[in-house]
Order: sequence, then C-alpha cells, then structure tokens
Amino acid sequence: MRETKESLPETIIRRVSKPWIEIALGVSLCLFASEECGAEGFSTALATFAPGATLPYHIHEYSEASTVVSGTASVLVEGRSYLLRPRDCIHIPKGVPHSAVNLSSDAELVLLVGFGSSTPARELVGGGSFPVRDFGLNNPQATDPEHIERFDRAEKYELAGGTKFCDLFAGHLGAVGICGGYGEFMPSASLPCHVHDFGESITIVRGTARCEVMGRHYYLSDCDTAFIPRGYPHRFINDSKEMMAMLWVYGGHEPTRELVDQGYCDGSRPWSPSQRTSISPAGNGKERKPRRGFPPRIADPGKNDAS
Repeated sequence: MRETKESLPETIIRRVSKPWIEIALGVSLCLFASEECGAEGFSTALATFAPGATLPYHIHEYSEASTVVSGTASVLVEGRSYLLRPRDCIHIPKGVPHSAVNLSSDAELVLLVGFGSSTPARELVGGGSFPVRDFGLNNPQATDPEHIERFDRAEKYELAGGTKFCDLFAGHLGAVGICGGYGEFMPSASLPCHVHDFGESITIVRGTARCEVMGRHYYLSDCDTAFIPRGYPHRFINDSKEMMAMLWVYGGHEPTRELVDQGYCDGSRPWSPSQRTSISPAGNGKERKPRRGFPPRIADPGKNDAS
C-alpha cells in the first residue's frame, strides 16, 4: 500500500498492508521500492521463508544483495553453502546461480533483498549438478564471485552523534550498481538533512523512526519502508526512548551523500525540483571520492557556491 499521494516524490510502504506474492512453496515476497514508485536502477523487497522452506536455484540479470533480518539462512551459490545470521549479507553478481533455505524447523526466516533493477525477476535453473561444499560461517574464497559481509566483523562508523553504521555491500565490497548497509540510532539521535544522487530505500527493522522529507513527517516501524528519489532533502530521527535500527539500500555504487540546510527538511525553506540538478556525486564541480560519513561542511544547492 502506498501511503503518500501520487503527487509527492516520496513513497511510504507499510509492510502490513502491502500485497505478498508466493514465489515458491513457503516463500513469500513483498516488493518495496521498485519502478512502481519511481525507483531507477534498483529495487528492494522483503522475503519470508516458512520453517524448512527453500527458494530453488535461480539467476538474475543484475546484482542481488540479501541481508538477514531475522532467523538463520543457508545460502547456496553454485554448490557453495554458507550460513548467514542476522545482519549478515551476501552479494551475488548477475548470472550466478543461487538458492536459499530456511534450515529451522520452527522459526521464520526474513531477508531484505536489494536488486540492481527496478523491475526484479528471476529465472529458475537446475541446481542438481552443483556438488555441495559446506563453508558454514566461513567466507568465500577470493576467486569466488559472491561476497559475504559478516556483521560482527564489518567496520563500524559514526555518521552523527549517537549513531553507528556499517556498509554491507557496495562497490568497494564488489557490488555492482547498488550499495547498502545497517544503521543504529540511539534515543534522540538523528542524521543531518541531506540528499543523494540516487534513489534510496530505508527499511526500519527495530524500533520506530521519524522520516522527515521537506516538511512532511512519517513514522515507520516493523519493516515499514521509505523510498526517497534522487535529490530530495530528507533525514531520519529517533524520537523514542529505545534504540532504532534500519537497513538501507541505495541505487548507486557507493554510499555518498551531500548535506543541505536543515530548513529544507523541516519545511522552513522551500525546495524546488530544479534544485535537484545541482546535486551530483562531484559536489559543486569537485570530484568526491567514495567516503563513509558526511562531507565536513553544509552545502546549499540553492546557491551557486564554488567555495
């Protein structure tokens, strides 16, 4: 279900009211960000696996990154079997056969999946010819096409006071066309007002978040998702007394962002669609290398500031 009006750029997707599609016996998919809401070059979805359910071997014509929200997953890639725990992530390049299994006999498995296409689809392939090799909690070898980022080993960094973030898939980790990760917000923590040069999908996996987009406010929880198109000011805030956590997916290779004046987020300053053209990965005409965190100064795209 789309909560926001068709005339607004952002889309709020509520997990409880969004339709689900059964894609295999015991495996259901709920599409979040996609071409339907204006996403370009990427999409996100939530997949649930009943106890013992299997998603058979298949391929995509684009990258896929799957992050465990809850439960424990067994992911097989050309016969290589990996065990993934909550917040672990596996990135699989296009054309590489893979399968996923919920090994539990009594607990549901939930995955957040990012695709490098706004119109996700899959092609079933036979997996019987792949000899199974059990890697368990070990990571792929350097020559294997897939990449696993283990949450407990991932580098953590701070984007703002009271926050902790980590990248789970990105260009510097071997992903193509998409990037994403995990972020925690302590009570009262928030990010500064910012924009991206690509679309963004934010799924709240713990607690409650307030999403602020050009003066409009939305509360999200229980895997509710916000899609923010390229170049629109926004931020996320934890108004609660409990920790809030999110999984984010961007339609770009690296998690870059540009700060803008806070007034564009709270609505005290107007933001026109034409200002989106001044937002670019280069940032005011200067090349910006992929970085974690925000640039050190606030940029105001409403001004032609080359300083």
